[in-house]
Amino acid sequence: MTMRVSACLSPLLVSSLALSGMLIAAPALAKDAPAPAISVETLKDVTQTLASDAFEGRAPATPAEDKTTGYIVERFKKAGLKPANKGSWYQDVPLVEITASDVSPLTITGGKTPISAAYRTDLVIGTYRVTPKVAIKDSDMVFVGYGINAPERGWNDYAGVDVKGKTVVILVNDPDWRTMTLDGDFGGRAMTYYGRWTYKFEEAARKGAAAAIIVHDTEPAAYGWGVVQSSWTGPQLEQDTPGDHLDQSEAIGWIQKPVAEALFASAGQDLATLSKAAAIKGFKAVPLGVKASVSFTNTIRRQASKNVVGILPGTTKPDEVVLYSAHWDHLGRCDAIKGDDICNGAVDNASGTAGLVALAEAAVKAGPAKRSQVFLAVTGEESGLLGSKFYAENPIFPLAQTVGGVNMDGLNVIGKAKNFVLVGAGKSELEDLVKPMVAAEGRVITLEANPERGSYYRSDHFSFAKLGVPMLYGESGEDLVVGGTAAGKAATEDYIINRYHKPQDEYDAKWDWNGALSDLRIYYALGHSLADSDRWPNWYPSAEFRSIRDQSRAGAK
Repeated sequence: MTMRVSACLSPLLVSSLALSGMLIAAPALAKDAPAPAISVETLKDVTQTLASDAFEGRAPATPAEDKTTGYIVERFKKAGLKPANKGSWYQDVPLVEITASDVSPLTITGGKTPISAAYRTDLVIGTYRVTPKVAIKDSDMVFVGYGINAPERGWNDYAGVDVKGKTVVILVNDPDWRTMTLDGDFGGRAMTYYGRWTYKFEEAARKGAAAAIIVHDTEPAAYGWGVVQSSWTGPQLEQDTPGDHLDQSEAIGWIQKPVAEALFASAGQDLATLSKAAAIKGFKAVPLGVKASVSFTNTIRRQASKNVVGILPGTTKPDEVVLYSAHWDHLGRCDAIKGDDICNGAVDNASGTAGLVALAEAAVKAGPAKRSQVFLAVTGEESGLLGSKFYAENPIFPLAQTVGGVNMDGLNVIGKAKNFVLVGAGKSELEDLVKPMVAAEGRVITLEANPERGSYYRSDHFSFAKLGVPMLYGESGEDLVVGGTAAGKAATEDYIINRYHKPQDEYDAKWDWNGALSDLRIYYALGHSLADSDRWPNWYPSAEFRSIRDQSRAGAK
């Protein structure tokens, strides 16, 4: 789940609003009849059920999956949807589960002092490769700064260095993440995809690195070590593709910052000094003169997981689709805290799945629109957006005929907010189209308070965006009707620190659902308006996804 990190509009961001088009009057969509009421009882019932211990944290490819997906089908049927995949409610998503065991400490030799990083407490490590054994032995270590190769920005941290067969050490986020404005080589405070850990490992593999280790730092990573530990230990899922991912690095992982500091000191270097240097264009990778060794064995299990897909067919343009999505999965059994080892994922994302069911109910009550409305509960989000990625690459309904949609990753259960935050603002015309819906709720649109956290690249809408489909990613901000920004920020930080990806993310009967209901009314209004119109929203001309959308739509005409 992408964390909700929203707040009021800063003066520093006003120019970005203008550039994104959000200060332009919104074009009209088709007139809607009053929306049916969103059922708070559905939200409570579905969330409480999916987040109960009986569903064991909803890990894909476990016995809990059949119970979870079967329950979602039951609720879709009850709502009045039809199976969307040629008479089936399911789309099989081939996955491979890799579970590391016998993990040796990461040892670093050849420096002033030998370093040993213990698994879980100092280090998490694994592999994308489907192989029974990984053994890195005396691999030369190289610090490659932020690990970015962006020719269009004149930036290449790998220039002049050969890292084939070596272990690269990488900083998380973008080089300019400390900038408090949106000005910089990588958009200043706002993270680009180059800042995401997924990109770091992808680029290291392209350069032939045997191993890639990211230095964990809480602020630029946007979460503490506990989140890394719970997410990267135990069974790990990947898409099962031909080639067994042997084009990837042998080992990938994270290391605690204090251990990295000791490693650099042993190599006669200073992590803080080199980190500052890495933030400046023209940085050259630094061989550390030390060698890394680590090994582990893998238990491999192949099993198809499932996306769940329901449809409300359109009346006059059934082949054109508006999409609502949410991920049903969570972490399953995880590191125990006070004897509880079930990561229930109540907010993340039983609540979003409940929102999907509630929207389906409302859509059916309103009656079919011109276009079809598809409700997609995807698997494998916590493992890297696997279910949405598979659907986007193997769509049941062609992406060229998919008008756009809304993704939900955690609903607001702390009370109604005055503001509605556009995550990754400045990308698509959906941002203009949603303005009157937000205003109808008596709310205002603002931007992310913490764009350095890269929320736009951390949820399932991104799988569709990469292939050209505009998907709205908007949610409640922190300026609450009751308590203001102070209360909203405190609630967000409390969730991040105490519940996110931990067993404490459990259902609470005391939750205030008014914020969720307001957000869902906005999602419904946008989706239904698109479904009952002839409009094809596009990306703004400056958006990185515009060209692929133009190409796909040109082929559909």
